[in-house]
Amino acid sequence: MCVEYSILRASVHNPVHLNPDSYLANPLHSSTRVFPETNCYTDLWIELLHAHALEPIAMMAFCLTVDFEGDQWTFFKPLPSDLELLYGIDVHEMQIYRDLINHIDDQLVRGRSMIIEVDAFYLPATLGISYKKVHQKTAIAIVGLDRLSERLVYFHGRGLHEVKGNDYRKLLRANAAESPDELPPYAELVRFDAGEPLAGSARRAAAYEMLGRQLKRLPSKNPWLMFGEWLAAELPTIIRSSKEHYHAYAFATVRQAGAAFELAKSFIDWALPDDPAADTASAALRRQVEGAKVLLLKLARQRVFETAKTIEPLAAAYGEAMGSLKNLLHRNG
Repeated sequence: MCVEYSILRASVHNPVHLNPDSYLANPLHSSTRVFPETNCYTDLWIELLHAHALEPIAMMAFCLTVDFEGDQWTFFKPLPSDLELLYGIDVHEMQIYRDLINHIDDQLVRGRSMIIEVDAFYLPATLGISYKKVHQKTAIAIVGLDRLSERLVYFHGRGLHEVKGNDYRKLLRANAAESPDELPPYAELVRFDAGEPLAGSARRAAAYEMLGRQLKRLPSKNPWLMFGEWLAAELPTIIRSSKEHYHAYAFATVRQAGAAFELAKSFIDWALPDDPAADTASAALRRQVEGAKVLLLKLARQRVFETAKTIEPLAAAYGEAMGSLKNLLHRNG
């Protein structure tokens, strides 16, 4: 049973219905999607915006620029400049110079949120993955705090969650003075007063301009081809590795690519409805999403397969998607 909202320190921007027991996630986190979770940072922004009645899909042009970085795909994150332009939100790094719980309490009562990096070992939302199993960095967006009952309400993954008791104390380093050798966590302050959120045609026009900027930042080489070369050399190691290594590898590589292109497809469908060139790009993005899912299944078997036959259609779909979008913007001036 949740405590009453009235005794919970919370952002004044957060509506009363922000209750972990009844919260309804954004459609971008629907179980009907191929990749219903993306990465910890983008996921929390999807829900933080959704909770403030803001449309998260409008910012997703940045997902088009993911690249293969040599041993992983880009860990894609919303751009602070886009958050400010679209939603009037300023996000910047905080200095943690005192007790973390005091920082959280002071910022929430001022109508703000905090994003902090925490140890997923103490995060019940990661049950079956990290919780009480492995120490792993992840990010959460804090929207509520009850110091008396030691309860924290936060966004992580696909929804709204709470942590309490000993997990609360460990997560927020309540006894940090006992471990002076531990570094404070990286934290960001989220302010909702940097400007008025855009809506309607103004929001769609801004998103379209963001698309143009992102298309100028595309990788110089097809990232699927670059990844394919590395995968062919790395496959013997993946086959011999543990299941734990496979899951870490899959998350850093194919899952990031698939999730990014699925969000990019959703953005194109939203920003450019009923445009034939956009439809072509959307279909090509969808083929990459589905191909990434197939590739994950092949890798999960940890058996030898011909990587080129799987990668080449993905590379072709990437070229078609980006080419169609560039032509569309060139046509529209």
